[in-house]
Amino acid sequence: RVAMSFTLQVLGTASAMPSSDKNPSAQALTVSGRLFLIDCGEGTQQRMRQMHLSFLKVEAIFISHIHGDHIFGLFGVLSTMAMYNRLQDLHIFGPEALRPIIRFYLSYFADGNNYKIEFHEVNARSLTPIWESKNVKVSAFPLKHRIDCFGYRFDEVCTERMLEKRPAASYAYCSDTMPFPELALYLKGVRTIYHEATYTKELADKAPKYFHSTTVDAAQCALEAGAKMLLVGHYSSRVKDREIFELECKEIFANSRAVDDGDIIEID
Repeated sequence: RVAMSFTLQVLGTASAMPSSDKNPSAQALTVSGRLFLIDCGEGTQQRMRQMHLSFLKVEAIFISHIHGDHIFGLFGVLSTMAMYNRLQDLHIFGPEALRPIIRFYLSYFADGNNYKIEFHEVNARSLTPIWESKNVKVSAFPLKHRIDCFGYRFDEVCTERMLEKRPAASYAYCSDTMPFPELALYLKGVRTIYHEATYTKELADKAPKYFHSTTVDAAQCALEAGAKMLLVGHYSSRVKDREIFELECKEIFANSRAVDDGDIIEID
């Protein structure tokens, strides 16, 4: 069997309120040596150091939306890249509302920057390709949240010879969203899905109010999409036992895992 080429490192699993052992949303995905960050909540750069991730090797950052628990770590990451004398261009993808935030950073904190930040507006109304390289194709898709919010899908680009030995790896990141019918269609064919599951069944009445999902919503979406594996996170601070999220998901979708900060997952 050819070695798997997608490695996910979980940098943050909390929702709006960080805890002593959980940072807000952030992930790192390595595809055949290429490093991508997905969301960048508070504490991202500390977690990157703990997990020995290079600030110089990050090729692109994909931001789902501009709520603070998904971007408050961005300035620190960008600043540290400059301190390491990064020279390579950095691509940042996100909603149009992120543009003035990056402009603010460049205006006030980028004196030492020797690298160029290239911002790419994401405005997907359905599954839309936004980036492609030799190894991976990245697509964006809309989510249903209080503000513009997008998910990201990573599909490995394989030769016919590679596909004879193993299926192409694929991963989708579904950040803050309430359930909606089209989401499972955007995720068709993805083998591993990360889907926020902010609330357990006991707290299900809160999900629609805040445009979030429950364990049941996440598991049902993975089932409808035909995924092989479901990862959940973005846990409400009201629930202290992470195992509850996993057990509730498994009632609907057996191969479910409630991820924790620091987890490293090989994705096939």
